[in-house]
Amino acid sequence: MDTTRAFLRHTVATVAYRGGKTVRGAPASFASFSGDGSDRTAVKILAHLGDLYDWALTQAQGAEAWHDSPPLEWEREAERFFAALQRFDAYLASDAPLAAAPERLFQGAIADSLTHIGQLAILRRLGGAKMKSENYAKAEIVAGRVGREQTAPRREFD
Repeated sequence: MDTTRAFLRHTVATVAYRGGKTVRGAPASFASFSGDGSDRTAVKILAHLGDLYDWALTQAQGAEAWHDSPPLEWEREAERFFAALQRFDAYLASDAPLAAAPERLFQGAIADSLTHIGQLAILRRLGGAKMKSENYAKAEIVAGRVGREQTAPRREFD
């Protein structure tokens, strides 16, 4: 595997780790929380995350397509997000050609997803469902580990 694809896979594993932290332990009421009273709720942001990785896969495969999915219940939406990450990562791990430039995949879906994961982390604090901060440089992030199950944090703080 070339270094660019390996780096993309590590980035996707980072998204899974950080995304997993934002969805894990969130109360059911968090799904409908919006920091500004708009209809841009936490579950809509999570649905958008799944859509981003479905889109990235279509770009990588050369048949770009975007779809706005109506949000599911929180836990089902979290599963959809991780399933989309797994499909995208599996394609990156394969020998199939990338129809989109790796830089385009990164600057689009991947970078956007990191923004939205940060939004969810902030919304958790605003919504009274604070999660611990972490030294992510110490986290055990492994390419290919892109599901809900992640290693325990190594260095958390309040």
